[in-house]
Amino acid sequence: MTEKLLHNWEKKSNERQKVYKQFLDRAGKNEVLRLLPEFHNEAFSKVDCLQCANCCKNFSPRFKTPDIKRISKFLRMREGDFIETYLRVDEDGDFVVKSSPCPFLGIDNYCAIYDQRPSDCQRFPYTDEDVIIKRKVLTLKNSAFCPITYYVLEKLIAKK
Repeated sequence: MTEKLLHNWEKKSNERQKVYKQFLDRAGKNEVLRLLPEFHNEAFSKVDCLQCANCCKNFSPRFKTPDIKRISKFLRMREGDFIETYLRVDEDGDFVVKSSPCPFLGIDNYCAIYDQRPSDCQRFPYTDEDVIIKRKVLTLKNSAFCPITYYVLEKLIAKK
């Protein structure tokens, strides 16, 4: 079942965006939150993020002030130099990386600052928290490039 579910997931996710939106609009928050831990853990046991890294290759997390302080200290850079070297301000006023893929992503898909990574990276893809329901637009976007988000949504829909 799992191999079949994940087979050709990008195409299937693209075709099912309307289904996902309808599900997220109608889903009972308490029921979804009850099921998330199981499906989240199951998805992470089936998908190897190091084989994918779509999140790091195509999108940027927000770098909040504590992230900037922690990462610049880890890199032994002044905060201003870190910002100037790696970040830009996006249309929402958030600091994000200047380029894709993320400058901290290695060719082996390992992160050079993994232990210090931004909180958005630590929490991604938000499949174990209420963000999956609260921020529907983000969940839909994530389902198009993250096999874990796709997997969790498919399991939630199958369970309803």
